Amino acid sequence: MQITVVTLFPELVRAVMHSGMPRVAESQGAMALATVNPRDFAQDRHRTVDDRPFGGGPGMLLKPETLAAAIRAAKAENSEAAVWLLSPQGVRLDRDLVAAVATQPGLILVCGRYEGVDQRVVDALVDQEVSIGDYVLSGGELGAMVLIDAVVRRLPGVLGDAESVVQDSFETARLDHPHYTRPECWEDRAVPAVLLGGNHRVIEAWRAGQRGLNTARHRPDLFYGQGLDDRARAELTAAWAPEALWQTNEP
Repeated sequence: MQITVVTLFPELVRAVMHSGMPRVAESQGAMALATVNPRDFAQDRHRTVDDRPFGGGPGMLLKPETLAAAIRAAKAENSEAAVWLLSPQGVRLDRDLVAAVATQPGLILVCGRYEGVDQRVVDALVDQEVSIGDYVLSGGELGAMVLIDAVVRRLPGVLGDAESVVQDSFETARLDHPHYTRPECWEDRAVPAVLLGGNHRVIEAWRAGQRGLNTARHRPDLFYGQGLDDRARAELTAAWAPEALWQTNEP
């Protein structure tokens, strides 16, 4: 997959490839990252990329001619890619959007700066506006890095264990279950006995219950999205079952 980022700060965006899953994806050839800097398309000796907004107001806007030239250059090298603008007014980035874009051959991410970009560029060249949350950042670069990290996790072969994606939070409209490792007791806090019994069927039932309980507590909008259906009832029953039930070794 080819991801091209249109940004005034290419060195910031490239930092996402230095570690973690993006680095693995690049080393395996699953993803390639390119950057295009609008400043390279400026026509004056000061390499100007911004100007004051018509109608007055605070801040500066990215000029349409330089930004459009950068987007078109990115499109020329990544012709099948959709163009997404990181924007507070965009659709909220979620699991479904990440899963959809991970199946595409390429993506062009446009990072705004200052007060934003000239609307004519959005109307002419942007396929979709995307937001990573209801807050304001200095530019779209951090949002682009979040999106890149989320997407590469879904590319075939990047994660060592394919089950890691399946069990991630939000994959089944549930948050993840609690995780524990050694030692069995830490600062008088013991690992739940069910995880020590060796009965994997019972362990998975307990984990499913904990996923439902975690979601009900922290994201009730997800848990009760379809009402209290049979699945939700079963999860809550599993989460609150007597401890003795989870200590059984019956198959």
